[in-house]
Amino acid sequence: MIYYELIPQEANDMKPQISWKVGGQQGEGIESTGEIFATAMNRKGYYLYGYRHFSSRIKGGHTNNKIRVSTSPVHAISDDLDILVAFDQETIELNHHEMREDSIIIADAKAKPSKPDSCRAQLIELPLTLTAKELGTALMKNMVAVGATCAVMNLDTTTFETLITNMFTKKGQKVVEMNIEALHQGYKLMKEKLDTVNSDYLLEDSEGTPHLYMIGNDAIGLGAISAGSRFMAAYPITPASEIMEYMIANVPKVGGTVVQTEDEIAAANMAIGANYAGVRAFTASAGPGLSLMMEAIGLSGMTETPLVIVNTQRGGPSTGLPTKEEQSDLMQMIYGTHGDIPKIVVAPTDAEDAFYLTMEAFNLAEEYQCPVIVLSDLQLSLGKQTVKQLDYNRIQIKRGELIQSDIEREEDDKSYFKRYALTSSGVSKRPIPGVKGGIHHVTGVEHNQEGKPSEAANNRREQMEKRMSKTANLLIETPVDYNEKYDKADILYIGFISSKGAIEEGSKRLNDSGIKVNTMQIRQLHPLPKDIIQQAIDKASKIIVAEHNYQGQLSNILKMNTAIQDKLVSQTKYDGTPFLPHEIEEKGLSVAKDMKEMM
Repeated sequence: MIYYELIPQEANDMKPQISWKVGGQQGEGIESTGEIFATAMNRKGYYLYGYRHFSSRIKGGHTNNKIRVSTSPVHAISDDLDILVAFDQETIELNHHEMREDSIIIADAKAKPSKPDSCRAQLIELPLTLTAKELGTALMKNMVAVGATCAVMNLDTTTFETLITNMFTKKGQKVVEMNIEALHQGYKLMKEKLDTVNSDYLLEDSEGTPHLYMIGNDAIGLGAISAGSRFMAAYPITPASEIMEYMIANVPKVGGTVVQTEDEIAAANMAIGANYAGVRAFTASAGPGLSLMMEAIGLSGMTETPLVIVNTQRGGPSTGLPTKEEQSDLMQMIYGTHGDIPKIVVAPTDAEDAFYLTMEAFNLAEEYQCPVIVLSDLQLSLGKQTVKQLDYNRIQIKRGELIQSDIEREEDDKSYFKRYALTSSGVSKRPIPGVKGGIHHVTGVEHNQEGKPSEAANNRREQMEKRMSKTANLLIETPVDYNEKYDKADILYIGFISSKGAIEEGSKRLNDSGIKVNTMQIRQLHPLPKDIIQQAIDKASKIIVAEHNYQGQLSNILKMNTAIQDKLVSQTKYDGTPFLPHEIEEKGLSVAKDMKEMM
């Protein structure tokens, strides 16, 4: 077996990070090409952040996978692009604007590639498909492309060969050897062209230890299982389906099960039923599915039955942009369902946070006996990123006022158990069905303390006040992720969910240029921790709220709950693409310039 080894380079030639993208038509193996490259780089010990652009079709339509490889942790895709692997001309047309003069396009000769007039990057034409066909099948063109990438980056191919062996061993040694040969041929083809390339893409050495590398949906699924969830009911929908797929693959290992329901209405109600029976259960969907669940969410609130729902937001309305980034469900998640119910909405900031916050959601649902919505978005749910080693010592199971043993009562006491007893906390004891002495009535209509229907005015007032008081003063352990660099800042940058990486990176650039910027990601969206947020607002001259929706929904929530009006600058993006660090930087520079001119 031939191994291609690194050629020693001068230290000052090395780069701390590289941005790489592969693109082509959906169904051409674009995702697998990116997965092979990223997995190998992860095994070499680098930190990664990946984002997929894909069409809402099974096959056809442009798709690409952009991966950032770094020697230090990263939480956003990069502004620009160093290396583009293009299997068709459309990939060049749609992505060259991200590239610089020293960037490299590795293009498949089959596509008869050409540079658009405005393209500044260097074009290297290689027979990727033809080489793969000569080796046995065109399907191996992805391995040829990965081999060419290895040559450009001067990467030792040993890790890639081990990965290929692990991937294809079940298909036989011949398949393994063919794919490794495809890798070598790609390396050789590109090596012969390097003299014509006017740039070096050589990464600094990594720490050498592989990391956890997962999409946000996998982190959510793992968090649910770690929290003790043993049942999921769901209907497939982009971008939530991977949570269901993760649970199908893993929850049976711990005695759990997944049911694919006929629709999202059934999923929510089935999850409520399982929770009523004492099993930690949840469902996951996206915007259209959440719209269908609204009545069931009200049922959870009225019957005070725990319910965890994951909403992986996508572009709307209606079917909208099912494979694109958006954060436009915020108002619906807070104010959806008819009538007034207690509800908790939390939002993780990255995949690692998604693991821990999902676990916390299950505790909150049982402690407060109400629906808890974990609000994700497509970028977090489907973006793949490096995750620190998860700390399983942080797992705590808090089941609140759950009664799992017989209730002592007088032998002749035939009264119903006061399931909805008025308490100072608003939380009543909750017996599992079948517990001796715990018989009570459950209904979606207004009820008395025993659960029996009641329309009496005094009872209605007492039960409503009891339910709503539960979450009135709720604060989770870390309601906001606040990076306070300055006691008096020029700008406070606020976001939620996947905007974290771009805001952090863009704000660092602003700080480096002399603009004082604090940042905040809101993890508890409802009830809003308004006092904590207000304190941060008071320490800044201007507040920029970055969010993926047209109406500025988070901005409006802040207007309703804080004294922010005169300071607020709304930065909205609704084209289906994630925030980039330079967009945060440019907005901050613009606001700082306006502030200076007004002084």
